[in-house]
Amino acid sequence: MTLRQRPGSLPPLSAGQRLRQAANLVNGSTLLGVAVAVAARARLSKGPRGLLLAGDYRWQLPFARAFTLGNVVLCRGPAEDLLSLPGLLRHEEKHCTQYAWCLGVPLIPLYFVAAGWSVVRTGNPGTANVFERQAGLAAGGYPSVDAAHLGRRRVFPPRPVWPSMPGRRPTRFPESRG
Repeated sequence: MTLRQRPGSLPPLSAGQRLRQAANLVNGSTLLGVAVAVAARARLSKGPRGLLLAGDYRWQLPFARAFTLGNVVLCRGPAEDLLSLPGLLRHEEKHCTQYAWCLGVPLIPLYFVAAGWSVVRTGNPGTANVFERQAGLAAGGYPSVDAAHLGRRRVFPPRPVWPSMPGRRPTRFPESRG
């Protein structure tokens, strides 16, 4: 594990960012994130706004491109790739704040309940998930509620019609009556 940082490249933290960082350290969620990063042999580096970035995460689960444990954002590619996606980084930062509000690790089962509810409602684990909605669906790569409902709606093609002869009204297939 190496913690990389470019000297002087990060601005000082705001009071809210320091509070979130301290809360997630005290509630153990950041320590869990560091432990997972070390176990998965991810490369840790300091990120903006008090975040720790764990790049090159290789474990199969979860399936997401990036996910958060406390103030640690784990991502599949190099941390530099995550830095080049400011919308996704902000999305994951909002999850860091959710860890602080939920007192750390209790966020994990709450998140899974919300994801299950979202699957039941929309067929997607993020679309109706209160945590993903608060963090920003589009930034996290989730479809909006409208798009999810359109994806689940069954759209049937129009009923087939027999070819008509000149002067006759078209008739429908007998099995399509209803």
